[in-house]
Amino acid sequence: MAGARVHAALPDPPLQSEDENKEEEKAFGNIFAELESVDLPLGTTLRSIYDDQPNAHKRFMEKLDARIRNHDREIEKMCNFHHQGFVDAITELLKVRADAEKLMGQVTDTNRRLQEAGREVTAQTEEVIRCRIQQRNMATTVEKLQLCIPVLEMYSKLKEQLESKRYYAALKTMEQLEKVYIPRVSQYRFCQIMAENLPKLREEIKEISMSDLKDFLESIRKHSDKVGETAMRQAQQHRTFNSAVAKQASTGHYTKPVYSLNGRTHSHAHNGLMMEEDSGDEEEADEEILTAQDLVDFSPVYRCLHIYTVLGDRETFENYYRKQRKKQARLVLQPQANMHETVEGYRRYFNQIVGFFVVEDHILHATQGLVTRAFTDELWNMALSKIIAVLRTHSSYCDDPDLVLELKNLIVIFADTLQGYGFPVNRLFDLLFEVRDQYNETLLKKWALVFREIFEMDNYSPIPVETEEEYKLVVSRFPFHDAEIEKQDFPKKLPMSQSVPQIYTQVKEFIYASLKFSESLHRSSTEIDDMLRKSTNLLLTRTLSSCLQNLIKKPHIGLTELVQIIINTTHLEQACRYLEEFITNITNVSPETVHTTRLYGLSTFKDARHAAEGEIYTKLNQKIDEFIQLADYEWGMAESDGRASGYLMDLINFLRSTFQVFTHLPNNNNDHASMSGKVAQTACMSACKHLSTSLMQMLLDTELKQVSMGAIQQFNLDVIQCELFASSEPVPGFQGDTLQLAFIDLRQLLDLFMVWDWSTYLADYGQPTSKYLRVNPATALALLEKMKDTSKKNNIFSQFRKNDRDKQKLIETVVKQLRSLVNGMSS
Repeated sequence: MAGARVHAALPDPPLQSEDENKEEEKAFGNIFAELESVDLPLGTTLRSIYDDQPNAHKRFMEKLDARIRNHDREIEKMCNFHHQGFVDAITELLKVRADAEKLMGQVTDTNRRLQEAGREVTAQTEEVIRCRIQQRNMATTVEKLQLCIPVLEMYSKLKEQLESKRYYAALKTMEQLEKVYIPRVSQYRFCQIMAENLPKLREEIKEISMSDLKDFLESIRKHSDKVGETAMRQAQQHRTFNSAVAKQASTGHYTKPVYSLNGRTHSHAHNGLMMEEDSGDEEEADEEILTAQDLVDFSPVYRCLHIYTVLGDRETFENYYRKQRKKQARLVLQPQANMHETVEGYRRYFNQIVGFFVVEDHILHATQGLVTRAFTDELWNMALSKIIAVLRTHSSYCDDPDLVLELKNLIVIFADTLQGYGFPVNRLFDLLFEVRDQYNETLLKKWALVFREIFEMDNYSPIPVETEEEYKLVVSRFPFHDAEIEKQDFPKKLPMSQSVPQIYTQVKEFIYASLKFSESLHRSSTEIDDMLRKSTNLLLTRTLSSCLQNLIKKPHIGLTELVQIIINTTHLEQACRYLEEFITNITNVSPETVHTTRLYGLSTFKDARHAAEGEIYTKLNQKIDEFIQLADYEWGMAESDGRASGYLMDLINFLRSTFQVFTHLPNNNNDHASMSGKVAQTACMSACKHLSTSLMQMLLDTELKQVSMGAIQQFNLDVIQCELFASSEPVPGFQGDTLQLAFIDLRQLLDLFMVWDWSTYLADYGQPTSKYLRVNPATALALLEKMKDTSKKNNIFSQFRKNDRDKQKLIETVVKQLRSLVNGMSS
């Protein structure tokens, strides 16, 4: 009916051709197929119907009605075809209904009876099932427990090992737990907890072992001093023993050493650090030899090393250990501020360093690679540079030779100890040469005080000897031999003063003291001989020479003392060859050796003698100057007093008494006599020349403006007394008038003015046979200018001008000629 209504509403379609109808049918067929499909959207299809062409929807509706009618007809046909079968099936189902109800009752009854019959069996079956489940669970439990028990036992063992601090074994147990036991029962929670706890336990072990290592590093600083003291004591005993062995070997007896500092060269090891060999001397062999392992417990190091190795973190441990030991090395190498004051300060310093390196040497050989030879060599080179710098600084503060000597002995033992452990110590022995120089300096300072004290206590008089015993005592101390003096009867006097044998003895003591430093330096006899001679040369040329020079310059040393000093230096100079023989006997080195250093005593004592002689001349001249300063000439006097000036007579008497001192010296020794005579002659000549020069300077003083003829005459009288003194031979040994020649310049000048012989002077000037050859024109002019008429008052030529003008003109002419000569000399 709906289809009929749709069909009635549509208008009649226009007439179409047959082809157009086919296309239209095909198009609508596609549209219906799309509409009947449940998968395609209807909106698009419907929109195509209405948007295609005008009145297309009308045609669509017509086609739709027709399609509906077709479907209705097909439905109707299908219902008519199956209707009879449906009716038959319903009829048969009604027949079966009654039988089904009957069967249902029978099944229900049978089920009820079966349930009642099987209820008891079901109960028993359930009990059996439950028992079998329990049995299976128990077997499974036993099986699993058998797997878990070893894990628990191993974990319990781990706890016990941790409590007993057997950390290395605990790490092995942990490794077994992780690799063997826990994987078998890893599904259980307690095993998971164990597995999670093991890394924590490893960290605890690392922390504990590192804490033990830190405690070890802290305690090792306390033990280093004791370890070093023991090692150095053994090195000293070893060196002493070797010295004894060397002496026994020289006599044909030899005994093997009972111990060795560097025991690794021997066969029997003692704790891996020190070693010893069997010896015939049972007492020494039985002596306990303490080693680093005896004094220090190294187990924390070993334990920590094993633990970190097992944990695969060995490199971290090695780096930490080396870093900490480097820090400790720097602390050990830092000296105390007052270390140089006592030998104990140096000993503690060396003990700590030796202890440090003995421990490192032990670690080097007792462990596999914890420290390497390169690491210890690096530490030693760093330490060696620091040690040398410290010793240089602190030894420079030492002014006590005994302390420096003890320091040297400590350095030698220190070097020998570390050399025994394989550390190179050549730089330390090189340092000893610097310390030797410091030692020599302290010796020189000490002996300078000794020499000064000897000189201060000396009376500078010949040594009196009353008996043969006294004479032998002096000769035993000083090599004095004089045949003339030996022939004399007692009492007698030796030419030198008491300081000479004392100085000689002290020089020998100095050589002994210097020799002490050369011992144990591993140097040859030639080098020791050379060192002794050089140090002795320094003593003679610097210390003793300086003391002599200062002594000579002292104000209280008079001419007598100076002469005695000259004699003393002569004897000391002669004794130098005995000192050379003394050194030769000590070192057994022949003086003819090519490189043997000679003693410089000859130049030292010659210089001292020359200084003493010069001081004699200087003191004489100073005394002469003091007398001349007392001169009080009246330069304008009309005529002289007719006698010499008092100051000059006092001066001449002083000179006579002074030169008598030289004649009172012991002169029975030819050397002494010639020496004293030479000094006396030189002193006398020097005094006369200085006196002549001083008188000439007094006469020509520029501040002196006027000189009268009377003053000239008085001055001439004084010069005559000087000439008389020179001709009286105050010191024997002068030939002819050699001494008078010191006053020849004054004599010719005074004669020229006294005689007024200008014509002869001017005529013979420049001739080698001139009577006034020593008179310089400038000198004559200067004195003549002082005698000219410069003022009418007090002019000595005033009477001449009044009485004889020609003579005045002659003076003017002489002045002009003298000036001409002076100008000619200057041009």
